[in-house]
Amino acid sequence: MSLKRRGLVLACALALVAGCNSNGSSPRSESPAAGSTFSTQDKAKADEVMKIVDDYMKEAHLKAVIVRVTIDGKEIVTAARGESMTGVPATTDMHFRNGAVAIAYMSTLLLKLVDQKKISLDDKLSKYVPDIPHADEVTIHQLAQMTSGYQDFVIGNTAFGLQAIANPYKMWTTKEQLDLAVNKPLWYKPGTNWDYAHTNYVILGLVLEKVTGKSLADALQTEVLDPLDLKNTKPNLTAEIPQPVLHAFSSERRGFFNIPADQQFYEESTYWNPSWTIAQGAIQTSNIYDLEKSAVAVGTGKLLSPESYKLMTTTDLRGKTTSIPGCPNCRPLNEFQTYGLGLWISGDWLYQNPLFYGYAAVNAYLPKHKIAIAVAVTYEPEAFNAEGQYGNGGDALFRLIGKHLAPDDAPPTGTTGGN
Repeated sequence: MSLKRRGLVLACALALVAGCNSNGSSPRSESPAAGSTFSTQDKAKADEVMKIVDDYMKEAHLKAVIVRVTIDGKEIVTAARGESMTGVPATTDMHFRNGAVAIAYMSTLLLKLVDQKKISLDDKLSKYVPDIPHADEVTIHQLAQMTSGYQDFVIGNTAFGLQAIANPYKMWTTKEQLDLAVNKPLWYKPGTNWDYAHTNYVILGLVLEKVTGKSLADALQTEVLDPLDLKNTKPNLTAEIPQPVLHAFSSERRGFFNIPADQQFYEESTYWNPSWTIAQGAIQTSNIYDLEKSAVAVGTGKLLSPESYKLMTTTDLRGKTTSIPGCPNCRPLNEFQTYGLGLWISGDWLYQNPLFYGYAAVNAYLPKHKIAIAVAVTYEPEAFNAEGQYGNGGDALFRLIGKHLAPDDAPPTGTTGGN
């Protein structure tokens, strides 16, 4: 495989960073017991969920799974299976990178500002960041829903892939992120199609800082993380993860090192630098308790007006987007997967599903049945193919659990309808 091809493969693999009251039920477990591996308020349902987890762990070659499921605020199960490192059991208090989960926090902040009439979704980008190319063509709404047409600095970007694969410890700056994308032609006229591009939320981070007069980290802390009581969610521009840590391992650089397909290659990726993933200030670590709590909060629009919540959870792009030759992530959006404002919708489930650096996760919520599912997973060597690629085991596991708990409203399975 050529070096250019390896860079493209890694860029596509990295792209998937591609984000409640009990009403009289038993009180929720709000914080982890140190070293805990299992707790429940419904033993029968917990056993059913954990059989799904155990079976899928074997099938998908998962090294560790941390899972938390609640229904209407009642804990069904919080559990950890497998190992963080050899001889170190995974526990429910372990921290990991939350990736695109923070995109939903950014869109929540944006929509709060809309509710406060400090910004309009119809504003042109040029009102806030005039120096970015096409700023007079793109609206804030289009950035938030990823219909701006900006190319991505990650997905399908060979230059990014080559740098990331050669030095996963690189500290990326906002300028370096945007320089890989914004000077290129738009994929389409803004508002006429869709593609998942990290570029949108890096730019949106600059807008949010301009409007709030604060760093993005501070604005998210005061307007989203603190009001939602997400005490275990922390921003960091370095590769640091608070203890205890769920360690991750990866084979993503197999091709870069020319490792033969019949030779095992598996390296620790826990402390690879995540600074490329999203806007600085929204690069975070978290734990399973905060993932579940935020799934409920985002999924119910806790911090938003009804109007803004409706905008965030819109499915208006279903059936209205298409593939475009050369665009790696322009594709039809459908029942299986569509995009609101900073939030994926699959069937009636609202969710984020980050996947990068040997970590995968999901936090999902089904409003109709008040079911919240949070999952974080890591991988055994056998989970990676000959090119070092791997699937989102967290997403697949969420869909299995969701199908069991809500068989008449199960998360759809199938394809994205795209590439």
